[in-house]
Amino acid sequence: MIKRSFFSVLVMVMALLLSCNGDDKTPAPTPETPAASNVKNIGIAVINTYPHDTGSFTQGLVIYKGQLYEGTGGSDYAPEGRASELLKVNLQNGKAEKTLALDKKYFGEGITILNDTLYQLTWREKVVFVYTLPDFKKVKEFPINTEGWGITTDGKELIVSDGSSNLYYYNPSTFQLLRTQSVTANGDFLDSINELEFIDGFVYANQWNRPYIFKIDPASGLAVGKIDLSPIWDRLKSRDSKNEENVPNGIAYDHDIKKIYITGKKWPELYEVQLGN
Repeated sequence: MIKRSFFSVLVMVMALLLSCNGDDKTPAPTPETPAASNVKNIGIAVINTYPHDTGSFTQGLVIYKGQLYEGTGGSDYAPEGRASELLKVNLQNGKAEKTLALDKKYFGEGITILNDTLYQLTWREKVVFVYTLPDFKKVKEFPINTEGWGITTDGKELIVSDGSSNLYYYNPSTFQLLRTQSVTANGDFLDSINELEFIDGFVYANQWNRPYIFKIDPASGLAVGKIDLSPIWDRLKSRDSKNEENVPNGIAYDHDIKKIYITGKKWPELYEVQLGN
């Protein structure tokens, strides 16, 4: 009886102490409790403007060894039933110098390049196509368990989005899933992560159907910056009402000369931009 009474009192004292201090404690992040972050607004300035094919429903954009490549979606979203394509594009005039059309049963999505190997996602078909450069020769196909939206690389692994708040890290040789990282912004999960680009240690991501690019710390999944493309998009919409539906999508970084490029789905222009701190 003495031991039980002492134990009961001890439990009551501990509970009282915890209840007194509970308001000072922040719960650890869980799938139900996103980690908080402070997302800073990042300024953007247009440095140069280049023509862009309005028939290209841009899903992926990348510059590799000074050459611009673009992946597009096809079917009902493109004029005259244009198929999804993989394009080598002349930056100066916006014209395709090399084109590979996908079978129309595939809807092309994001692209990235690592070690002269180009990876192209498909949307709901859950297949990743692998090509060699510069010939666009398809050498592999990998299955993927999620929808394919955006893809980039940190130079070692492939980073994929599926329209959720997650980033998925894959082995480029086997496409084996290595880990999954949730992304949060100001304490909420960041939904609709789309086209991706890896720039100076951070993942930059278009948010689908919205005028934002988020700067994400890949180690923590915290969005640390937000770029508002509304002024560019609004200007295009004022010139052509069709651009109301043609959302911003496409981020490319030329690592050699430190230049960033952006565009959107069927936009008439592609922009070299400079970002603020």
